[in-house]
Amino acid sequence: MLVSGPLLEPDHALSRSLVRTVPDSVTERLSDLGNVPVAVPVLALAMAYAAWRGRRLAAGAAALAMALVPALVIPFKLWTARPGPLEPWAAGYFPSGHTATAAVAYLGAALLVRPYTRRAWPTAAALVLTGATAVGLVLRGWHWPLDVVASLLMCAPLLLGVGWVSRRPPGSTRRSSG
Repeated sequence: MLVSGPLLEPDHALSRSLVRTVPDSVTERLSDLGNVPVAVPVLALAMAYAAWRGRRLAAGAAALAMALVPALVIPFKLWTARPGPLEPWAAGYFPSGHTATAAVAYLGAALLVRPYTRRAWPTAAALVLTGATAVGLVLRGWHWPLDVVASLLMCAPLLLGVGWVSRRPPGSTRRSSG
C-alpha cells in the first residue's frame, strides 16, 4: 500500500479543500461520463465511422487501446491498494479507471474523426468530457487528484499509438524495397 511520499500530503490537502464543494448531484453526473456504458459507445461510433471510411487499422488501434485500459489500471489498483478520500476502509482507488476510460474513449474518438474535419471541436469536446469526468471524480470524493493525473499519464502512450496510426493514409502499408 502506498502510505508515504512527497506528493501524498499535497494530494490529501488539495482533496480536502475540493471534496463536496459542488453538489453531489452535479459531480455524480460528471463522474458518470467515465462509465463504460457512457464513454465506450462514443468510441465505438467513431471506430465504426473510421472503419466505414477505410481506416480499419486506426479503428483497431482504438479498440486495442480501450481493451488495454483495464490491463493497465487493475494491476496498479491491486498493487497500491490506495484507500479512497471518503472511504479509508476501501482500497483500489489508484489510478482512476473512470478517468482512463473517459480519456481513451473520448480522446480516441477525436483522433479517429480528426482526419475528416478541419475543425477543432472534436478535440475540444473530448478534452471537456475527459476533464469533466476527472473533476467530477475529485469533487465528489471518489478519487484523489493524483489518481486522475496518474490515469491520464498512463493513457498517454495508448493515445499516442492511436494518433500515430490514425495519421497514416487509409490502406497504407509498408513495403520493403529489395
